[in-house]
Amino acid sequence: MPDHVHAVWKLPNNDFNYSLRWHQIKSNFTKRLIKEGVKIAKDQRGEYQLWQRRFWEHRIRDESDLQAHIAYIHFNPVKHGYVISAKEWPYSSFHRYVQSGLVQENWGYDGVQGAFGG
Repeated sequence: MPDHVHAVWKLPNNDFNYSLRWHQIKSNFTKRLIKEGVKIAKDQRGEYQLWQRRFWEHRIRDESDLQAHIAYIHFNPVKHGYVISAKEWPYSSFHRYVQSGLVQENWGYDGVQGAFGG
């Protein structure tokens, strides 16, 4: 998503340090952008204004909960109006799910939005 990220992780047993993981991801990604010449604004504290300071974690309870969260992530670009169907969002694991036969390609279609052109 242009303004936020969703992720499903499997951390090692007894490792619940989500803050460290997000810090590493955000830090490494930001460094790569800067290395590539991308200009990123800084705030008054001198911190890059690329990432939200907070995050929300959810520990998956069971297979049903996992599938519900994956579906939420796959549908998120449709929900926010960036695309009409999940298959149109190129930055998603949705395409792997289709290739693996786990979901149909037409899953995640917003028929109401599609019917009115957008």
